[in-house]
Formats: sequence, structure tokens, C-alpha cells
Amino acid sequence: MAAGTVVTVLICLVAGLAGAIQAALMGRFGERIGVVEAVAFASVVTMLVAFASVIAVRQTVSGVVEGLRAPPWLWLAGLMSAFIIFALALAPPRIGTTTTIGLLIAGNLLMAAVIDRYGLFGLERIGLSPVRVLGIVLLGVGSALTLYRP
Repeated sequence: MAAGTVVTVLICLVAGLAGAIQAALMGRFGERIGVVEAVAFASVVTMLVAFASVIAVRQTVSGVVEGLRAPPWLWLAGLMSAFIIFALALAPPRIGTTTTIGLLIAGNLLMAAVIDRYGLFGLERIGLSPVRVLGIVLLGVGSALTLYRP
């Protein structure tokens, strides 16, 4: 495996750990100040960190401004982010962090398989093997099982 691939895999694993922590924290934050308010606050923090990062790394915001010239359908990524953060602020206190993350991952994997299969959004087409389908089904079943509370 190439060094860049190893680093990418590690970043994804750490992001997965961060996602679970984020779900727990956003759930508590949503309970404390309100779900919509927590989403708004988290989005402001995200924006500030993102702008500080782009200025530190690129020394310009021209790339961000270039986003205004991108096709508007690409802006849906921001809408998807807001919806994910909303779910993270709403769900953990109601269904638990494990179930929240399990369902998010199951939904992610299902949609990712559809995107790969059909090459949506201009991405490479990647077929669905029986093993991949089984993995998606098992993750879905596992997510559903986390709803059970002894």
C-alpha cells in the first residue's frame, strides 16, 4: 500500500473517531441550547476554523471565492453537512450515540454504494459485488440491532 494511501486511511479512521465524539457532544449541546441553535453555533465554529485553515495554508481565500463560480448543485455539499450536524444534535439523546453513528454509517455506505455503482457526480464507476452488498446489509442489520436496549 502506498504511503499516501496509508495516511488517507489513518485520517479516515481518526475522522471516524472524531465523528462519534462529535455525535455525543452535539447531542449534549443540542439538549443544552436547542438543536437548531447548536447546529448554527457548530456551523459558525466550522466556518471560522475552515477560513483560518485556508488562510494559513493558502494565504488567500481566492479558492473559497471560486466556489461562487462553481455549479450551484455542488453547493448541496454544504446543505448535506448542515443536515448531518442537525441529525447529530438531535439523535444521540433520543436513540444513543452508538445507534446514531450506526445509522449514519449505514446510510453513508448505502448511498456511497449507489454513487459508486452509477458513477454519480462524475466519479468513477465501481461495481457492486455480492461481498459489498453483504457488507451493506450486515451493517444495516447491525445498526438496527443497536436500537435494542436491555
